[in-house]
Amino acid sequence: MFAYPITQFGIDHLQRIELPQPTPTPGTVLIKVHAVSLNYRDLRMVGGLYNPKMSLPRIPCSDGAGEVVAVGEGVTNVHIGDRVCGIFMQRWLDGPLTAEKSKAALGGDIDGMLAAYALLHHEGVVRFPNHLSFEEAATLPCAAVTAWNALHHAGEPANPAQSGDTIVIQGTGGVSIFALQFAKLLGAKVLGTSSSDEKLTRARSLGLDEACNYKQAPEWSKWVMETTSGKGADRIIEVGGAVTLSHSLRAARVGGTIAQIGVLSGASTADPLALTPILHKQLRIQGIYVGSRAMFEQMNAVITKSSLHPIIDQVFPVDQVQQAFLHMESGSHFGKIVIRLASL
Repeated sequence: MFAYPITQFGIDHLQRIELPQPTPTPGTVLIKVHAVSLNYRDLRMVGGLYNPKMSLPRIPCSDGAGEVVAVGEGVTNVHIGDRVCGIFMQRWLDGPLTAEKSKAALGGDIDGMLAAYALLHHEGVVRFPNHLSFEEAATLPCAAVTAWNALHHAGEPANPAQSGDTIVIQGTGGVSIFALQFAKLLGAKVLGTSSSDEKLTRARSLGLDEACNYKQAPEWSKWVMETTSGKGADRIIEVGGAVTLSHSLRAARVGGTIAQIGVLSGASTADPLALTPILHKQLRIQGIYVGSRAMFEQMNAVITKSSLHPIIDQVFPVDQVQQAFLHMESGSHFGKIVIRLASL
């Protein structure tokens, strides 16, 4: 079978090679992978920035969708022909995350989905909604589940967003666009920031209520406060990291929640982090590390009921893997980037 393993760090080293096709063992399922989607984590993994000490070679990409073509002995919950996705952390099935559950993340701790076939444990796969294509389903395991967790759980005990809440999203990448879609299903008001007026216009077509170009208004927390009549946002989907967190603290309402997800802006900032808003506003800052299989299945039920479709920026053919990663690196995408590995 073909695969695109990381043998050396760097996008230019991602090359197609031939590997033996896996054979199902007891408790496992063999998936013919039809599509994968890219996350910022995948880009950092390939570049050697996520885990420079990662053992190589490693097949990247946590997110993929395909068809079960064989099952191992003892597997009864998954059948040949099922259309499935792998879950991000193969051991996080339900309940709160633990150190042990976090040690089997696809495309990092273990091989991921950027290959013709993937062999996964039968508990580490979920069927995806029937109305979705393989390309659409491939966008779900990381970005969609992360957004779902940030809105509906944000830690244990669950801390769900409510109808009428004001939610702030940052940018128009995969997590933020899924958060916009899920928040509108809840009946929330969504405020969004981006450096591109064109992207904000596209986000408005998906239901974004208010938009701010942070290049034109760098102190966007003031804009949030003005837009909410001085109250602040109930929940902020924080994907920027060090550079944006101080703005998120100022933009949140008293008792609000900041779902801390990403580090898109980098690991350091010249702007010292002001901690006083955490104290004075009694803020809840919750780290979000994707989610469990139970969250994935809960999300899929709502996607099915609402007939929601993920937003795909571009689908690349399998011979353009490097181009897909370069497109991710450019930051010009709106929604998800997908690579099609197989056709029906």
